[in-house]
Amino acid sequence: MAPVRPRLAVWKFASCDGCRMSLLDCEGDLLALADAVDIDYFPAASSAMTDGPYDLSLVEGSVSSSDDVARLREIRAQSDVLVTIGACATAGGVQALRNLSTLADIVPAVYPHPEWIDALAATTPIADHVVVDAELRGCPIDRRSLVELVTATLAGRRPQLPRYPVCVECKAAGTTCVLVAGGLSCLGPVTQAGCGALCPRFHRGCFGCFGPSETPNTTALADHLRTTGVDAVDVVRLFRQMTSQSPVFRAEAERHA
Repeated sequence: MAPVRPRLAVWKFASCDGCRMSLLDCEGDLLALADAVDIDYFPAASSAMTDGPYDLSLVEGSVSSSDDVARLREIRAQSDVLVTIGACATAGGVQALRNLSTLADIVPAVYPHPEWIDALAATTPIADHVVVDAELRGCPIDRRSLVELVTATLAGRRPQLPRYPVCVECKAAGTTCVLVAGGLSCLGPVTQAGCGALCPRFHRGCFGCFGPSETPNTTALADHLRTTGVDAVDVVRLFRQMTSQSPVFRAEAERHA
């Protein structure tokens, strides 16, 4: 009898689909994964979908409605291991910026019939509603990290993912510091690595896509930016991007608001 292969499901909530597309972008690694598991639910890749339970669920996107909450709880009940992927799922994403206003202010400006809209008062990460077994950050996620996480999870070992800041990746690549030498606003010193320091390599400051590193000193970074002439409003904007709902980044933004 052939061995039973692990069952994989990939889910989407409020998001741009970029993280699920990263899975499709794994190319040869995706083919190897398809040989090792049964991909039973992944609408972006196949119309063939099988009901759970699933050994591993990858969840992209944030929670924005009561329907999202109900569906998420069903997914959690069907999943042995649930992993959130991307900034939306782990920290609310760009859409969580609406939490700075009220629905009464936002909805009428967008929809002609606000009474038809069923939205929660805030957009929140997946972990605010169900137990999450692991998370993979990024906007979008890094495909190499995705392969490592899935492989490790299915093998029953801990994924080898970085927790150090982006600055380590800059130093390893020999990239000149855009913060100190270039005078740019950069979240690299407080942001978790994983992107290969993509933005600094092209002379742009880090946007914090991967959220806070393991021990981020956001106060020191923000104070440094202020002493170099960066306005408080720009410091707030720097921390209020795609990972604005990470508690550390949210607290630092509020300190300067």
